[in-house]
Amino acid sequence: MEGKSYDLIIIGAGPAGLTASIYVSRFGIDHLVIGSLFEGRMAEAHMVCNFSSEKEIKGPELVKKMEESAKALGAKIELDKVTNVTKNDKTFSIKTMLGKTFFAKTLLVALGAERKKLNAAGEKEFFGKGVSYCATCDGKFFTNKIVAVVGGSSATATTADYLADLAGKVYLIHGEDKLKADKNWQEKISKNPKIEMILGNKIKELKGKNSLNALVLEKNHREKQELKVDGVFVEMGIVPNLGIIDELGVEKDANGFIEVKKDSSTNIKGMWAAGDITNGSDNFRQIITACSEGAIAAKSIHAYLKFH
Repeated sequence: MEGKSYDLIIIGAGPAGLTASIYVSRFGIDHLVIGSLFEGRMAEAHMVCNFSSEKEIKGPELVKKMEESAKALGAKIELDKVTNVTKNDKTFSIKTMLGKTFFAKTLLVALGAERKKLNAAGEKEFFGKGVSYCATCDGKFFTNKIVAVVGGSSATATTADYLADLAGKVYLIHGEDKLKADKNWQEKISKNPKIEMILGNKIKELKGKNSLNALVLEKNHREKQELKVDGVFVEMGIVPNLGIIDELGVEKDANGFIEVKKDSSTNIKGMWAAGDITNGSDNFRQIITACSEGAIAAKSIHAYLKFH
């Protein structure tokens, strides 16, 4: 076989992957991390204010700290993108965008998930300047301001309720005429005087100068109105990054996330998953829970390699 072999290859260089690397280094496991350090939800976070060791820190700075910790313990990080994963007998074969091939006895998938986007004009330009995909990360920056939350699920209603404790006014915007949130959440937010629902409207454009200050809404593909806001929180759900491992036959839950056991193992022998790509941690997808899952996976992988 051409290409270097490892006891473990970690796909993904976010909080789950880097924390797992720290732990397996301490266990003395020969491993490789493959991924981009500055992609993913942690790297995209304008400001993180709920990580245990930091009062507040920009997402990319937290990534850098985790990278430095992993490398200090000897981690090898390949800044590349995995394009194909196959399993032959007891060995995983991993191919990358740069044309490299690696082999491993075990595999940890920590590819994370992506927030669904508005795909509206101005969304990219105002990211970090009024556009956020994480209310628990950025909510406090909008204390007593006017914000909008986009989506119709129970998670959207939860976000609106959370922001209503901080902001002066919260608009809940949904493209359909009815919310998908469960009945209890719908009743709760309907009774909150700070929350106003705008249903049957889609955001077509985000406007502002140095920061976001207005949303252009469209109803029935015709009627348009401009809504003054200081910020918008996109809470339309997330999509797990499963593309390259789907063909392995990994089991998923009803929402498409990898089914993991308590030790972060999957139905595929020798393969673990951690972080936002899984249904672990009671689906509470935070940086701290991703770190936890990475550490748990590392412990389980160490035990597995003792006997294989």
